Amino acid sequence: MVPRWRNSCSGKTPPRIDSKSRLAINTPTQSKQKKKTVLKEALAKTLATFGYRISRIPQAAALVLPDDFEDETKQTIRRVAPYTMTSPERLYGLVQAVDHVVRHDVAGDFVECGVWRGGSIMAAAQTLISHGKTDRTLWLYDTFEGMPEPTEHDRSRSGDAKEKFDVVKISEDASDWCRSTLDEVKGNFFSLDYPKDKVRFIKGKVEDTLPADMPDNIALLRLDTDWYESTRHELEHLYPRLAPGGILIIDDYGHWEGCRKAVDEYFAGLDRAPLLTRLDYTGRMGVKPY
Repeated sequence: MVPRWRNSCSGKTPPRIDSKSRLAINTPTQSKQKKKTVLKEALAKTLATFGYRISRIPQAAALVLPDDFEDETKQTIRRVAPYTMTSPERLYGLVQAVDHVVRHDVAGDFVECGVWRGGSIMAAAQTLISHGKTDRTLWLYDTFEGMPEPTEHDRSRSGDAKEKFDVVKISEDASDWCRSTLDEVKGNFFSLDYPKDKVRFIKGKVEDTLPADMPDNIALLRLDTDWYESTRHELEHLYPRLAPGGILIIDDYGHWEGCRKAVDEYFAGLDRAPLLTRLDYTGRMGVKPY
C-alpha cells in the first residue's frame, strides 16, 4: 500500500497512486472535486477584479468575539450571524444604540433602510425583546430584489460598483447582488418572538417609497443602502424625524464613496450635525444633537 501524505505548503492530498502502474488515478470523487476547485478558482478570479473574495461564512458558534462584549450581546450576535454581513463591531454598536434609546426613553420607531436577510434589524429586535420593550414599530425598507443600479458616484477603493452591477443584474434596476426575497426576510425575522403587527415591510426603492410611507417619529435610524442617491434621499426625508437623542447609524460610510458623499453633503447644510463615531472601517454612529 502506498502511504498517503500531505503537501506541507498547500495542505492538499495528491492523487491516489496505483502501486503497479505508478500512474495517477482520479477517482470519480476526485474528478468531481477537481471540477469544483476549477469553478471556484474561476469565480474567485472574476470577483477579485471587483475587489471581492470568496470566504466561508463562519458558523455562529465559531465566531470569536472580543472579551469586552457582554455575554448577552455575544448571544445576540451569534443568533443573527447567519442573516447578516454586518461585522460584530457594528452589531455591537447597534445593540448599544438600542440600549441607549430604551434607557433614555427616546420616543419613536426604529427604521432600517437596506435589510438584506434581516440580521441587523433582528439584532435590534432581539435587544428590545430582552428589555421587554416590544411596543415600538419597526420599519424595514428594501427592494427585496437585490441592489439597484448605482451611479457614477458609487465607487469603492477597489473599483466601480457599476461594473459589478452589470455582471449580476437581472433587470435594469434589480440584481443578484445582496438579493433576498421578502418571504425569506419574513421567515428569518419572525423566527424571533416580536409582535407581527409591529413590523412594517416597505418594498421598493426608497426613492419611490419615501416620503409616502414613513413614521412620524424615529428613535433609531439605520441606513444601509450603499449608494449615493438612496442615502441622500433617506437623510433628507428621515433624519428630520429622528428625535433629539436618537441614534443614526451609517453602515457604508467608509466603504462606498457615494454613501460618504451623500452624508457629508447633507450634514454640511445643517447648523447642528452629529459627531459620527467610527465603529469599524466602514460603519459610523452618532447621536442627534438636542
